[in-house]
Amino acid sequence: MDICDFSDKIESMFNEFGPELLINIYDPRTGMRGFLVIDNTALGIGKGGIRMTPNVSAEEVFRLARTMTWKNSLAGIPFGGAKGGIVWTGGSDSLKKKYVRAFAKNIGDLIPKKYIAGPDVNSGEREMQWIAEALKNKKASTGKPSKIGGLPHELGSTGFGVAESTKIALELSRIDIKKARIGIEGFGNVGSFAFKFLTEAGANIVAVSDSRGTAYLENGGFELQKLISLKKHKKSVSDYQKADKFEKEAIFALPLDVLILATVTDVINESNKNSVKAKIIVEGSNIPISEKIETEFFKKGILIVPDFVANAGGVISSYAEYMGYSPKKMFSIVKEKINQSSRAVLSESLKKNKNPREVGMKIARGKVLKAMSRKNQ
Repeated sequence: MDICDFSDKIESMFNEFGPELLINIYDPRTGMRGFLVIDNTALGIGKGGIRMTPNVSAEEVFRLARTMTWKNSLAGIPFGGAKGGIVWTGGSDSLKKKYVRAFAKNIGDLIPKKYIAGPDVNSGEREMQWIAEALKNKKASTGKPSKIGGLPHELGSTGFGVAESTKIALELSRIDIKKARIGIEGFGNVGSFAFKFLTEAGANIVAVSDSRGTAYLENGGFELQKLISLKKHKKSVSDYQKADKFEKEAIFALPLDVLILATVTDVINESNKNSVKAKIIVEGSNIPISEKIETEFFKKGILIVPDFVANAGGVISSYAEYMGYSPKKMFSIVKEKINQSSRAVLSESLKKNKNPREVGMKIARGKVLKAMSRKNQ
């Protein structure tokens, strides 16, 4: 375990908020490589999930950790910002367990004093259980299976929060949720639950995509269980019967009122930004668009619900688990806090014609600065 040798690009992003700790992790026994960034703990223990992808990098983990600092602050929960990353190119469950356990043990001295692990891309309740078991401490991770006292993200807390945030964005934009044309990019834990809770609220989903394609029904009418069945049988949502089938990128160019982004970092980028037609973009995933492109969209009149506003349901659920609350109380807290932060940010944005990220950042930074001031007294 070593302090990271970060590039000049990353170091240029260091400021008074952090990061407090940056660690490169290599385990010679398994070949596991990973990163941990604890960005800012003024508000509490560093909290953020562990991303397991082939190309996860120190820079990506740093950007995600900083996002967690603002997300936890704006959500009003006593956690600081942090994030973990494991380079995972795929393999057996046995190998994955070895990687996760090696990651946990290499940073064991920091858990849970400075960092609490949580789910992210390719890590869920099973991986969180492995961490708790490896360190013999149930407080080492959140998002664990319910059988060991957890509130797994598989309950849908993040997707529920995304749906709540989407409803508020539609309301404030004066668009009837029952008439809105909504597309969901990604049909994993976040996208599928956003679909579930939005359709329960009367929304009409007209497009869904995954890593293999896009399914489009001009008049909507997707059935959740049919989509789930396709995924269960290792098929793409684009195989949905009677739906028009397109490449995965096609969802960005469809005529939508709302586009929910629910996969990974930088899915909208320089190569596809000009094809986007949605009036509202809800960032269900972390950093799906760069701040530069967000600003360009804002100038075009596209309303963006930033990631640290829209997808905070997961970390709010983590807080509820840490406190020992029930699933019912967790969902109540997620609804309350997501509604509060979404309404505060989007109302101010629309009222004063300010970029929603600017508005949210001002609120979040103010809370962190106040906590830092108290801490340093």
